[in-house]
Amino acid sequence: MAADDLPALLLSAARGLVDSIDAGVRARGFTDVRPAHGFAFTLISGGGATVVELARHLDVTKQAASQMVEELISKGYVDRRPHPADARARLIVLTERGWACTRAADEAAAEILASWSTLIGDRRLTALRADLAKLAVPGRLRPTW
Repeated sequence: MAADDLPALLLSAARGLVDSIDAGVRARGFTDVRPAHGFAFTLISGGGATVVELARHLDVTKQAASQMVEELISKGYVDRRPHPADARARLIVLTERGWACTRAADEAAAEILASWSTLIGDRRLTALRADLAKLAVPGRLRPTW
């Protein structure tokens, strides 16, 4: 393998993973969400988030994050609650529907990873995960809109 094709291979694998999870979520009946929503749910599922935190996580403007939150509220996936530590802020939390969608994404991810395990083996998949954990930059996720 040539070193110069590694970026394309990594990006292609990541895109395949996102597309497979999205297809699995849709197959489970959540047809009104897109992958960017899943990236938002990842942050929100950890106990909620403010719009500012969501904007930082998605690497978008506060206005774009606010628009996404409004969309997700109208679809029944998230709700606003008073922030327990900041009276000026509102905490965005998953609703029952949001949690169900998150579980659907987790199931879809498990399916695609099982297929990867079949292709390259459990040991190599475990090693790949460990190697990527060393290389990954924690924090923001820039979703494909």
